[in-house]
Amino acid sequence: MASKQFDIKSYRGFKGITLLCLIILYAPLVVVTIYSFNESQSLTNWEGLSLRWYADVFTGPESGKFKAAAWNSFTIAIVAATTATAIATLAATGMVRGGRFRFRSLSFGLISLPLMVPEIVLAVATLIFFNAIGFQRGFLTILMAHIAFCIPFAYLPISARMQGIDDSYEQAALDLYASRRQAFTKILLPLMMPGIISGFLLAFIVSLDDFIITNFVKGAGVETLPTAIFGSVKQGIKPNIMAISTMLLGVSIVMVTISYLVSKNDNTK
Repeated sequence: MASKQFDIKSYRGFKGITLLCLIILYAPLVVVTIYSFNESQSLTNWEGLSLRWYADVFTGPESGKFKAAAWNSFTIAIVAATTATAIATLAATGMVRGGRFRFRSLSFGLISLPLMVPEIVLAVATLIFFNAIGFQRGFLTILMAHIAFCIPFAYLPISARMQGIDDSYEQAALDLYASRRQAFTKILLPLMMPGIISGFLLAFIVSLDDFIITNFVKGAGVETLPTAIFGSVKQGIKPNIMAISTMLLGVSIVMVTISYLVSKNDNTK
């Protein structure tokens, strides 16, 4: 007798719980987005639609601080995501295509460890490490910490993509007298590209949005957007902070959309 297909949506209360979760997750984002277009400086009174606070981000009294912080954030995110993705690609190749080797399980555990350890613990450990070796905190310490922290986030989609690629493609290339390097660069690497792009985008967003680790390892006078926003919020929530938050949300949405389109186009091949 065929078993009935499991359908979680048939359970009583599923729709209500789902709706409640969506409201809790997205209602604050909607409120911040709406009030970023408010003409009034008040956070409670609505006086009409305006781009006043978006202009204030680029031309207002705090524009210099936010521009410098944005430059630092995007520079660190791009370099950290690129480096982490390259390391994660090599790690995934060794773990998935390297066969069984000694300490393989330990290696996988070390790669996945930053995902399971609380971020505050990683931040404190990173700070202690830099202090122990006498490394002066600043832009470089943030970059190094972000690279280390982003590797597991880039590794997961790349590894998952590689596991879905049959090794018969590489074996066929080797049978046709291709070298192992050619088999990797001309066969495996193009097939892995959707996973590599997804890993890069995930690492980029993680680096761009990180606050805890950045706040611990940054030096005096070096700010990223999350730390600059935090510093401004301590003096009171202003509408221009909502505008910056909305723009960061827009960047995240664009990255997720690109990742989805890459995955969708690959699945249709």
